[in-house]
Amino acid sequence: MSDWTAFGRVDADGTVYVKTAEGERVVGSWQAGAPEEGLAHFARRFADLVTEVDLTEARLNSGAADAGHSLSTIRRIRASLAEAHVVGDIDALATRLDRLAGVAEEKAGEARAARDAARSEALARKTALVEEAEKLAAESTGWKTAGDRLKEILDEWKTIRGVDKKTDGELWKRFAAARDGFTRRRGAHFASLDAQRKQAQTVKEELVAEAEKLKDSSDWAATANQLKDLMTQWKAAPRASKEAEQRLWERFRAAQDDFFTRRSEVFSARDNEMRGNLERKQALLAEAEALDVDADPKGAQAKLRDIQAQWHEAGRVPREAAAGLERRLRAVDEKVREVMDSAWRRTSKEDSPLLAQMRAQVAEAEERLSRAQAAGDARRVREAEQALASKRQFLQLAEQSS
Repeated sequence: MSDWTAFGRVDADGTVYVKTAEGERVVGSWQAGAPEEGLAHFARRFADLVTEVDLTEARLNSGAADAGHSLSTIRRIRASLAEAHVVGDIDALATRLDRLAGVAEEKAGEARAARDAARSEALARKTALVEEAEKLAAESTGWKTAGDRLKEILDEWKTIRGVDKKTDGELWKRFAAARDGFTRRRGAHFASLDAQRKQAQTVKEELVAEAEKLKDSSDWAATANQLKDLMTQWKAAPRASKEAEQRLWERFRAAQDDFFTRRSEVFSARDNEMRGNLERKQALLAEAEALDVDADPKGAQAKLRDIQAQWHEAGRVPREAAAGLERRLRAVDEKVREVMDSAWRRTSKEDSPLLAQMRAQVAEAEERLSRAQAAGDARRVREAEQALASKRQFLQLAEQSS
């Protein structure tokens, strides 16, 4: 404080002067006491300026203050020195303030550059977000993923600061338009999808109705093919809503299961029956193949006819076994025929019991014709004549082959 008072003086009439490099200038008047007290009063005022400069410099160096605000404060103090009512080393303080102004200007420039960079980065980020939103709105069909991403873009948008109000407003309009466009396009898609699902539901309800009509059928092959065709149509049809699709599928599948379960049961019973028939025919075939045809051709023939009658009554057997069984039975039949033909050829016409039987049948037919003629019944006469002609023809053929 005493050093600062050295830069001033008080004259006899109480006028207070401050000493500067340009000379003395009046800073005030002191009438309240001793000159030293007046100098101390104006020196305290100078100390207040120094304290303000100290604080401004400290805040500027620490980065706690805005450089532009500090520069304004420095310029204000510097400008006030020319007329400041203070006593102190004004020239030194001015020099200090000029130096601080340079530092503040540099820091303010750096701050402006940083703000400009941050503004550019914020603008780039918001522009990129808008462009992404516009692309999603125009192209995306992953509705949930795109919708979630648009929400994330909005949340990120809110965290970005520093874009000027006009530009920010223009970008926001683009983003809002993109989001609205996406919402409309998504709504149109799901409306179309709902219509398709309703149409698909109608188609599948018809397929279910057809399947349920067929489930009680016993036309196994044709119905199985029809149900397979219905399944092909089901797979080709679009999907209905999740609830309707599941409900209709359960009915459709149940109808198919009912039919194929019944068919399986019938086929299983048929297979069991065929296996039983196979066992019976195998036993009959063993009996036929055991016949001693050479020793007793007529007896073997009679026994074979009985076996053949039982064979036909036995019913169907599995397809893979039928051909072999029939072939073996035909072999027995052919053997019996060969033996019987050989025996027939060894028998004379007169001794042939078959010829005698056929001649008796011809004689009987002649008698029926005579009775019909005597009765005068034209219908009976025609029938008797036809029967007699047929039996005579068979007899002639038999006599020629003997």
